[in-house]
Amino acid sequence: MVAIDVTDLTKEYGSVLGVDSLTFAVEDGEVFGFLGPNGAGKTTTIRTLMGFLSPTTGGAAVLGADVTDERSLVEVKRRVGYLPASPAFDETATGREILDLHASIKGDARRDDLLDLFDPPLDREVREYSTGNRQKLGIVQAFMHDPALVILDEPTSGLDPLLQRRFEEFVRAERDRGVTVFFSSHVLGEVRRICDRVAILRDGRLVTTERVEDLVDRSGKAVHARSAEPLATTDLALPGVHDLEVHDGDGDAATEVTFTYTGEVNALTDRLADFDLVDLAVEEAPLEDVFLRFYGDTEDHRDASRAEEGTANV
Repeated sequence: MVAIDVTDLTKEYGSVLGVDSLTFAVEDGEVFGFLGPNGAGKTTTIRTLMGFLSPTTGGAAVLGADVTDERSLVEVKRRVGYLPASPAFDETATGREILDLHASIKGDARRDDLLDLFDPPLDREVREYSTGNRQKLGIVQAFMHDPALVILDEPTSGLDPLLQRRFEEFVRAERDRGVTVFFSSHVLGEVRRICDRVAILRDGRLVTTERVEDLVDRSGKAVHARSAEPLATTDLALPGVHDLEVHDGDGDAATEVTFTYTGEVNALTDRLADFDLVDLAVEEAPLEDVFLRFYGDTEDHRDASRAEEGTANV
């Protein structure tokens, strides 16, 4: 059984389209990355999966429960952990009181282990918490009842780099235990480190769903070359060269260039062997560059961003 099954899901906010005909499935026991900048439709999708929003058309199922069937979804949520993008807790309650409340509803079998890992200040009132401490408290409450599925919206926001890495290691360990993690983020480096597959959203529409390794391989290499003498940029116009930039020279010749290369590496090295190179670096393309191939800043995106931000606060 798949953990999450989304079919032709569409959500409209008046004249603004939040998400449009999304179809994807999250397999049991995988970490599934849900990628897109703010406003791409990630939070709208998550709030629909959690039953906070109703689809305009289409539908989805979480652990087999239809998200529009309130009774079934309430029962299933006992096996689901959830961390929203901006966790909202009672400002006058202490962290301990917050966790006690959640424990009374869904249990806390793993509470002590999680507190050892993330250590939020339990005896301080939430209004005194930093953003990072709120996030740590949110992580503990999302996982402490040992859920089968965890839905996370920007889970590392506000965490320092050490805690981010600790969280990534924890998520990988949870996957090894068989937990399914749905991981929404715009921090592409962390997604690459922990996710098995990714879906990329653009303006509320699904652009691609594939394994992280396949996505990176298909997106090529980042190349930086520096020559002792000017080389003609037309000499680099071989198939697979994209986004050629001149850093030291003019439009026709340069001593330093960078570009993305999606062709055969041997063909590239054969061509570059004709030049007197001082330095050559061929690296995997940054995942940020991969993402930018699927996304552009459009007016539709800005409208969707405003609509999504508004509904996230309802």
